Amino acid sequence: MALRSAAAAAAPRGLLRRLFSTASTSPFIPPTPAAAQAREQAEPSSNLFVSGLSKRTTTEKLHESFSQFGEVVHARVVTDRVSGYSKGFGFVKYATLEDAAKGIEGMDGKFLDGWVIFAEYARPRPPPGQPGNNMTPPFGRR
Repeated sequence: MALRSAAAAAAPRGLLRRLFSTASTSPFIPPTPAAAQAREQAEPSSNLFVSGLSKRTTTEKLHESFSQFGEVVHARVVTDRVSGYSKGFGFVKYATLEDAAKGIEGMDGKFLDGWVIFAEYARPRPPPGQPGNNMTPPFGRR
């Protein structure tokens, strides 16, 4: 008991109250659903970006899952070069825009290999002459 009163006497008056308070003093404000909808949407295309994939998801499994909603021309899970496991995202290309829209509607927010996945229209790559994705020119060339 003497130890507790000594600690209380040594600390400034409001410090202990702030340390053990249950009220949040964090400046973090979680995003609202309207803010999530405001993020930039890609133009509709037949190419889809799929994120949230399990490390065990294969290209064949991705192709099989998305082919339920239309004709899949190509599916690819992006893998790590060393381990060979999925990096957690991939691409699915449909034959038509209508099939791609059905694929998004059918698979966005659904489970695949025990993980919730997200499907959206893929954004086009930047032209080769322009650095994209915050990349700097290689080896100091400008």
